[in-house]
Amino acid sequence: MQPQIILLKEGTEASQGRSQIISNINACQAIVDCVRTTLGPRGMDKLMVEAQGKATISNDGATIMKLLDVVHPAAKTLVDIAKSQDAEVGDGTTSVVILAGEFLKQMKPFVEEGVHSQIIIRGVRRATQLAVQFINEIAVKPKKDDETELRQLLEKCAATAMGSKLINQQKDFFSKMVVDAVLMLDDLLPLNMIGIKKVPGGALEDTLLVAGVAFKKTFSYAGFEMQPKQYTDPKIALLNIELELKAERDNAEVRLENVEEYQKVVDAEWTILYDKLAKIHSSGAKVVLSKLPIGDVATQYFADRDMFCAGRVPDEDLKRTMKACGGSILTTVADLDDSVLGTCQHFEESQIGGDRFNLFKGCPQAKTCTIIIRGGAEQFMEETERSLHDAIMIVRRAKKNDAVVAGGGAIEMELSKHLREISRTIAGKEQMLISAIARALEVIPRQLCDNAGFDSTNILNKLRQKHAQGNRWMGVDILNEDVADNMEKCVWEPSLVKINALSAASEATCLILSVDETIKNPKSGEGPAPPGRGRR
Repeated sequence: MQPQIILLKEGTEASQGRSQIISNINACQAIVDCVRTTLGPRGMDKLMVEAQGKATISNDGATIMKLLDVVHPAAKTLVDIAKSQDAEVGDGTTSVVILAGEFLKQMKPFVEEGVHSQIIIRGVRRATQLAVQFINEIAVKPKKDDETELRQLLEKCAATAMGSKLINQQKDFFSKMVVDAVLMLDDLLPLNMIGIKKVPGGALEDTLLVAGVAFKKTFSYAGFEMQPKQYTDPKIALLNIELELKAERDNAEVRLENVEEYQKVVDAEWTILYDKLAKIHSSGAKVVLSKLPIGDVATQYFADRDMFCAGRVPDEDLKRTMKACGGSILTTVADLDDSVLGTCQHFEESQIGGDRFNLFKGCPQAKTCTIIIRGGAEQFMEETERSLHDAIMIVRRAKKNDAVVAGGGAIEMELSKHLREISRTIAGKEQMLISAIARALEVIPRQLCDNAGFDSTNILNKLRQKHAQGNRWMGVDILNEDVADNMEKCVWEPSLVKINALSAASEATCLILSVDETIKNPKSGEGPAPPGRGRR
């Protein structure tokens, strides 16, 4: 009898071999089934309720994946690719998860039959490489120098991105707004320069785009109502200073002999405050914004001199105001002059819904804008914000990389046909693998049909026939339950979305297929507690 060798801690679970790969594939299938029905213009929404009872209604693949608390280690890779697609391109998060799931599903029979996973991985990589190459070859590049054509291209891309969201009824209205917003930015197109504020009440069509900065009126003291609420060409001071009398924090002790000395201490405090206020006033600034509180004395002082002030302005809003109106955020009032003050054509405070907003319009260096979303329910506005975020990301991508392909399953069908043709010219096992990937790509048009309640087999047969005849942009026509040329129908997507989705899906597939053993450590602290030394 040989003694048993124990390498791993008691309670460690280890599973390995082919059955492990199969079980990982099955876990990923379960994740895919969660988001499968959200794809496309007729996709359903998911209602997720968190532990605290907060409900989220969403159609966005990445949001659903983030809210699903996935514990299976292999299935987590699918959550990661959805997040990376969201960060990189913004749209196509559901597609990327479905594609990865379908790649795995098509590879499962090969694993079961004993094909080595490294051979499968090589085949998947080769197929992806061919597909990406082909997308780059056939993508359509509209003329960039023509302003109106570029604008139309961006609007079409934004409308396609919003087609599958809750707001698809108003996509014409929103796509114009999103394109306006992105075109206002500078060449780097920074995302954080588009502020999105949500105001409950009103209809979706009341959503407005402010060419400049808008933020909610901050907490204000007495005297605020006497301040003017409109200015033309004001100078704007942006501060990071408290303009109020400070109560001594720490237990400081000041020993005073008589009342006069006490009076001097009090006077010094007031003098410091009034000095600051006088300097701000003499600089010619009409609007004073500060990150820190502006107290009631300061508020009334400004009101008497026809100046407007707002304290406790959120950091990002202050930074956006600085970018739009110029000037800099100051921590001292010692040398306020025109070089550090911002300006804008028009400042006003207006009522939007139940809230008051401060609006800065006609900013000289306006490289920023604010979208104020209106709508009935809180969840609805949050979903609108997510949809607009996706559309903004897509428009940014389309502006930088101007190649587009037709959506609605058209590009997938064309890739599928292309890979099938190539696979026939390859000898060896790769032929089978590449044609399996070609089959897997058909999942996107099939799912689009299933979600809309169409007969997917019938429509896919039509699509295969049309693509075989050389109509490369034929895709699913959701509105008429048929096939149509989606390039003409203006269902456009930046080619980058597709390239990114394919690369991410194939990476995830290779990663999951290359894992053949999972070792789970037992959680520390679950064993019996060590005996204590103290008195019981």
